[in-house]
Amino acid sequence: MNEVDSDPQTYAIIGAAIEVHKQLGCGFLEVVYQKALAIEFADSEIPFKKEVQFPISYKGQDLDCYYQADFVCYNDIIVELKALDVLTGQHESQLINYLKASRCKRGLLINFGQRSLEYRRRML
Repeated sequence: MNEVDSDPQTYAIIGAAIEVHKQLGCGFLEVVYQKALAIEFADSEIPFKKEVQFPISYKGQDLDCYYQADFVCYNDIIVELKALDVLTGQHESQLINYLKASRCKRGLLINFGQRSLEYRRRML
């Protein structure tokens, strides 16, 4: 079994992002890619929620702050978008923190800021 067969939902999301990148290229602000990706998700029948907020807790108490993920797809996959020259460990840490706060098991960090689409998959 290949990776696509083992996680078809994640690869459907990546395919939608590739289509957006193919149409728009690099150089736009993140919000442009977010709006275009929402259209592509709908066209591809990928269930999603946009700008989902997750409370942060400390020792069982909710803090007066939250994380806001760009998308949650299939009710279990955090999708965080960037439009940067370079992804760093800080961006990956952000995705991991989103996974911890949301209790989602899978996450994608997608960067539209380069000539080729860049993505990183993370699982908890």
